Amino acid sequence: MNPPTSLVLDPPLGAAPVGEPALAAAISKPAIALEPLPAHRLSVVVPMYNERENAAPLIDAVQAALADYGQPWELLVVDDGSRDGTAALLSQHARRVGPHIRVIRLARNFRQTAAMQAGIDAARGDVIVTMDGDLQNDPSDIPRLVERLLREELDLVAGWRQQRQDGLWLRKIPSLLANRLIRKITGLQFQDLGCSLKAFRAPVLKQVRLYGEMHRFIPAWLATVTAPERMAEEPVQHHARLRGQSKYGISRSLRVVVDLLAVFFFLRFGTRPGHFFGVLGLGVMMVGMALLSYLGVLKLLGESIGGRPLLLLGFFSILGGLQFLTTGVLAELLMRVYFEGRQVRPYQRALHTAEADPAPERGWSQTAP
Repeated sequence: MNPPTSLVLDPPLGAAPVGEPALAAAISKPAIALEPLPAHRLSVVVPMYNERENAAPLIDAVQAALADYGQPWELLVVDDGSRDGTAALLSQHARRVGPHIRVIRLARNFRQTAAMQAGIDAARGDVIVTMDGDLQNDPSDIPRLVERLLREELDLVAGWRQQRQDGLWLRKIPSLLANRLIRKITGLQFQDLGCSLKAFRAPVLKQVRLYGEMHRFIPAWLATVTAPERMAEEPVQHHARLRGQSKYGISRSLRVVVDLLAVFFFLRFGTRPGHFFGVLGLGVMMVGMALLSYLGVLKLLGESIGGRPLLLLGFFSILGGLQFLTTGVLAELLMRVYFEGRQVRPYQRALHTAEADPAPERGWSQTAP
């Protein structure tokens, strides 16, 4: 095992690529000396989709930020079925930089959550850091997040974009409302759940499977396997997008609300869905039985009840209650399948990605002596 070394965060090494002065200025930072860290291996996971202009600059930015990291690290860039040549540029540039840059190509566009899960599955590090591929997240923040994760013995340190460089109406306001709603429902007091820059302990993160658009709710999912006290938030830098086109739209905010319902259900009834549907079913059946009992008394008193709407309401209430109860039984069976089949992956990798699976001891950056 290598002895702990001091981390020094230097400005990017070497000259910036031609035509990239703004990017070089954005990611260059003064040297910051950090305390020695325990020996570990770091995996940085970055999903990308149609980011041709950012392919090479992203690899260069991460390489510059971690050039003097002092511990073995790897960068896994997941091409999520891009159609603009992103995958080819990533592979070409990765070969020039070194074997610690790994490119995973998915067979088609499975969306950001599945791409992130693909990178997490392929990561070999003890610590996993996720970030966006548009260079709005700053790779120079990675050592600071990892240091806090290890120093304070946390399972998650999430980035907090205090000075967001995004549009007000399409990005900031929807994000503000979504974060407030998520905090209220999940009980987790994170200010910026939408920030992709996060540092995790790999054994904890790999207990969680991500589906749909669930990458925004990773802290909520982690709360099912670790204590909220082992999660923290750290201010990070945020840059305006310099190139490429944003994949964010107002429809994405609507999907967040739908996914939030699933998160609420899993957090409250993930291991006992029968209780949710059972209580609901019994409640509806009791309403139906009360209505029919009332009509039965009226019938005994000589009143005609055949044409009364309450008769139909009572009948269908009992029928609906029975359906809720049987749904609860089916949900219990599905949960058993879910928990026993957690290794099922929500994506399919392309056939030509052998380069993304090196031998366990190959493909790491060189550790400083």
